[in-house]
Amino acid sequence: MKTKTLIELITLSSSLYILARDTQLLDKFGEWTDEKAKKMNGIASETVLDKDGNELQLLDKIKLKAEHVKDELEAKIEDVMSNIYKKIKIAHLDDIKDIKERLEKADAKIALLEARLNKLEANS
Repeated sequence: MKTKTLIELITLSSSLYILARDTQLLDKFGEWTDEKAKKMNGIASETVLDKDGNELQLLDKIKLKAEHVKDELEAKIEDVMSNIYKKIKIAHLDDIKDIKERLEKADAKIALLEARLNKLEANS
C-alpha cells in the first residue's frame, strides 16, 4: 500500500508539475501585450554589460531575461508543489489517526469478546 501511494504521489506531482509549467508558460506568453512590448523595447535599449565589460547584444539580453523568468517560474512551481505535499501529508496523517482509533476500538471489542468467551467456557 505504501509503494502504491508513493507511486501515485510521484505520478500526480510530475503531472501537476508539467501541467503547471505549461499553463504558466502559456499564460506568460498571453500576457505580452503592448505594455510588454514596451518593456522589451526598454530591455533592448538598456545597457547590460557582460563579465568583460562589453555591452550585451539584444539576443543575449533576451536570453538573460528568459533565464530570470525561468528561475521565477521554477520557484513558483516549487512553492505550489511544497504546499500540495504539505496538504497531502496532513491528509495522510488524519487517515493514520483515524485508522489508529479504529484499531484501538477493535482491540477493545476483541478483549471484551475474549472475556465473554472465557466466562462462557468457565460456566460450561
